[in-house]
Amino acid sequence: MGLKYFNEFFTNPDFMQLFRNTMAISLLNIFFFFPIPIVVALLLNEVRKLAFKKFVQTVIYLPHFLSWVIIVGICFLIFGQGSGVINQLIVESGGQKIEFMTEPNLFWGMLTAQSIWKEAGWGTIIFLAALAGINSELYEAAQIDGASRWQQAMNVTLPGIKSTIIVLLILRLGQVMDVGFEQIYLMMSGPVAHLADVFDTYAYRVGIQQGRFGYATVAGLFKSVVGLILVVMSNRLAKRFGEEGLY
Repeated sequence: MGLKYFNEFFTNPDFMQLFRNTMAISLLNIFFFFPIPIVVALLLNEVRKLAFKKFVQTVIYLPHFLSWVIIVGICFLIFGQGSGVINQLIVESGGQKIEFMTEPNLFWGMLTAQSIWKEAGWGTIIFLAALAGINSELYEAAQIDGASRWQQAMNVTLPGIKSTIIVLLILRLGQVMDVGFEQIYLMMSGPVAHLADVFDTYAYRVGIQQGRFGYATVAGLFKSVVGLILVVMSNRLAKRFGEEGLY
């Protein structure tokens, strides 16, 4: 592969833009997407009607099985500038159309919202399994002490799944440079290209379209090294605070 490819990659004027876009999208997913499955699992855990609980689970799991082509297509039908449902309602109300899909200020938020819609429900499965493993006697003891449902959630439920949350967070940090090629490639357009270009799309453009496989491999290797470093550092930090960590 040669060190010249590494030097070319890190001195490329596009490197900082790629790094900024990748980190911005990934951090938005960590701060906004990662907590959603935990909250949804806690809410579902409080549902006592089994039929309603299964219905809600089915509805929120369903988007996971849809491809990104369908998800992005639905978003264009809803938010598209021309025939989008939302823009039609805005125009009928006397307002001006909003370019939801091509507005740079909205692009990263749109990506995060799509990820939440598609994967948040599926992500609750692990947390629901962790919640099922909490000893019911702890809840009984808390009720005897007069704890409210909120106090039970804060003092019994969350501590009971804390180790699961930490392990999944460590794994998520290991994927911080992997923001998903298909979704971003489908959402990319001229007005937002400078915000959508990440290491995955760059590697595809340079490696596949231009045939520079050795150079594109450097981008993939860089992602892997950053992910490994973050996993090791976050695991050590977790153990320093008394948690089991990943290994």
